[in-house]
Amino acid sequence: MTDHLQPHIDIALRHARPGVTTTPIPRLEIGIGQVTSGTSPCLYRSMICFILQGSKDVAIQNNLLRYDSAQYLVSALDLPLSGQIHNADDGRPYISVSLVLDPALLSQIAADMPPIRDSEAPGIGIAINSMTPPLRDTLLRLLSLLDTPSDIPVLASMAERELLYRLLQGPQGRLLRHIAQPEGALGRIRRAVEWIRDHQNTRLRIDALCDVSGMSRASLHRHFVALTSLSPVQYQKQLRLQQARQLLLAGDHSASDVAFAVGYESASQFSREYLRQFGAPPVRDMRQLRHSMSSPV
Repeated sequence: MTDHLQPHIDIALRHARPGVTTTPIPRLEIGIGQVTSGTSPCLYRSMICFILQGSKDVAIQNNLLRYDSAQYLVSALDLPLSGQIHNADDGRPYISVSLVLDPALLSQIAADMPPIRDSEAPGIGIAINSMTPPLRDTLLRLLSLLDTPSDIPVLASMAERELLYRLLQGPQGRLLRHIAQPEGALGRIRRAVEWIRDHQNTRLRIDALCDVSGMSRASLHRHFVALTSLSPVQYQKQLRLQQARQLLLAGDHSASDVAFAVGYESASQFSREYLRQFGAPPVRDMRQLRHSMSSPV
């Protein structure tokens, strides 16, 4: 599979730098990194992720997903996860391409395809499937536009439509069709997730989530857990702890200041939950994290 992806890799290396590069193609990003020593928290947006080189482990609660250049990943909604990247076998860096999904565009494309009746519940909101030659070829056409940026305004949307069409035809077409249905269970939970993200530093109000999603408390909880493997309270906690770690890494605030900034009412509760999430209290975790970042790989 790597040989087939060499043209993709060459383009990615020409147009991206280590870290995450936002490309001129709307919603398309390229990630280049080196092997990490352990899992790191990350927020997966509603997107498709293709690995061109290397591999990645993604943990969502007790579920561990592993994928490489032979697969692609679909995330149906914003999910707080833990991830660990790995270099290719010969030490070459991890390279990935991600495309944030546009529900309106998915809906347009699905409407032009033969109708398919899907079940109401799509299951967990993240999945991995095998890469196919048509997908690989379409992805190359999209990436190739980075070499001719004047073509992007006209041709990028055409290549994206073809890519989404291929994905809708594949095993995760069902999950993608649910994204395109704003009044389905997934669409309603996506609205609840968006509300939590917009209000993550304030007290969680289940009644507000019910209002914005149009669900009862029981239905909201059942579908939220099914799609994210987290309850709404756990989801908000994950977002807060990830935000706190970023603020601490910036080095401008104390642990207690960060605790209150992200919505905790008790610094001691924040320290306990931070320890459970990251395996070390805030000060020690920052010391270890900065040491690993300053050490040569």
